[in-house]
Amino acid sequence: MLHRPNRRPQFFYTTAPLPCPYLAGRTERKIVTELTGPDAEALHDRLSRAGFRRSHNIAYSPVCPGCNACIPIRILAPQFEPNRAQRKLSKLNADIAAFEMPARATAEQFALFQRYQQARHGEGDMAGMGFYDYRAMVEDTPITTGMIEFRDAQDRLVGACLTDWLSDGLSAVYSFYDPALARRSLGAWAILWLVGRAQALQLPYVYLGYWVPESRKMTYKSRYRPSEILIGGTWRVLEEPPALAGEAEALRVEAE
Repeated sequence: MLHRPNRRPQFFYTTAPLPCPYLAGRTERKIVTELTGPDAEALHDRLSRAGFRRSHNIAYSPVCPGCNACIPIRILAPQFEPNRAQRKLSKLNADIAAFEMPARATAEQFALFQRYQQARHGEGDMAGMGFYDYRAMVEDTPITTGMIEFRDAQDRLVGACLTDWLSDGLSAVYSFYDPALARRSLGAWAILWLVGRAQALQLPYVYLGYWVPESRKMTYKSRYRPSEILIGGTWRVLEEPPALAGEAEALRVEAE
């Protein structure tokens, strides 16, 4: 008779209520679980398909009382075709090169991260992060993770995207860029690069985290078509086509 060792049970916890970082006056709660051990990669895959996100060695999903504003969204990479604004953006950043690096924090990355936080999120918690906090964000990962570095023709680091490799796609964990180069919309361009990389690797999805239609700064995630959103436990194609004016507005907001 074959003996199969008992698996360690997976525990899930609910966090205490906190102010919502996206919508003023609302309360945020999350369900969280630890990613650890030999099954961490497979568990992360399953949870990502269920709408969870990763931070360090924790997977989480919002369970906010009376609110469903955060909607998981992923791009259908093989079917993606850039719209006019996205084609223009790719031409604008044709001189930017991307390098797939290990998940290792560097002083150069951290200096850029600090400039980005002070310019874009000066009142947020991440603006006060020191180097060791930043290193933990990058390196404390139980799964396959890398840092995509974006460099200009002078080899200056102008942007970066912490990225998880899943069995069915790429997951953009956190991106930051030089706030002095706002006209390049490097955050939006980083997503286009991830889509192109997923296509090259023949991976079906690029996971963007949570789309929050009520948050002006989060609406840009719906501008990459075709994409799917997770509603009621089922991934469904996001049908509503964005207006051209909306595309331009999304790029402008992302650059602010």
